[in-house]
Amino acid sequence: MAAAAADRFGLSWRPALAAGIFEALDRIDVLELMADDHFRDSAKELRALRTLARQRPLHLHGTGLGLASASPPPSERLEKLARLVGAVEPECWSEHLAFVRAGGIEIGHLAAPPRSSASIDGTAANVTHARRAIGSLPQLENVATLIDPPGSDRDELAFVVDALRATGAPLLLDLHNLYANAHNFGFDPYAFLGALPLDRLGSVHLAGGRWCGLRDRAGSRRWLDDHLHPVPGPVFELLEALAARSPHPLTVVLERDGDYPPMTELLAELDQARAAVARGRTRLAASSAAPTSLARAG
Repeated sequence: MAAAAADRFGLSWRPALAAGIFEALDRIDVLELMADDHFRDSAKELRALRTLARQRPLHLHGTGLGLASASPPPSERLEKLARLVGAVEPECWSEHLAFVRAGGIEIGHLAAPPRSSASIDGTAANVTHARRAIGSLPQLENVATLIDPPGSDRDELAFVVDALRATGAPLLLDLHNLYANAHNFGFDPYAFLGALPLDRLGSVHLAGGRWCGLRDRAGSRRWLDDHLHPVPGPVFELLEALAARSPHPLTVVLERDGDYPPMTELLAELDQARAAVARGRTRLAASSAAPTSLARAG
């Protein structure tokens, strides 16, 4: 239960939410900043972000490097990110295990990479390149997808574990992405959680989504990760299961990219996350105490 005291809960920083975040800062432990939105900030704006980082731990979250791409990230983009990291001094930075470029072409979408040895090798090289430019390893985030990436020779779980092993990077576990992929491709998200190396867990994302027009061959609807809706109940259940498995402190960030509700609703979702983690911590404590109790009884 000592870990529970250090569990943290936060929000993605968005200009539309800034006033509400400042008013509720006592209920927010950590903030996440979309790195790509601030590459052109003025010196004054960067000083403001650095001041914000002194009030709450700040995470920088990137969307454009595409570290599982077939081609390396552009040097210009890495330089911009390095300048932002130097100016803001965040607690950590993160990027997606996504495929966004090959052969000089940018697709403009966080696509799932082919889950293959070639992608693992490319990811390891790209992460090494980024680490040298930025000065530290990123947390790597699992991505949502509506189609099974062609050219794959392993499932998503094996790909994520292999990528972490090849890069030495920590994991940014997006539980909504896990929920969406599990529904869309018919695997057990709890078995996925149970097989992850949780000692490599850096932080956790929560988000929402919706049903979309796509259907699989059996006619079942696909679930789309869009960050425009409240977190579904099953995602909070996954968070509880994660807290029951992980003895380390969790940093949980709620993402919302548009259709912003009143701040009271976002804070209520954070409270749901706290409650889910608390339930999981109770389960963890009970499972840890059980062998001791049995031994004493014997």
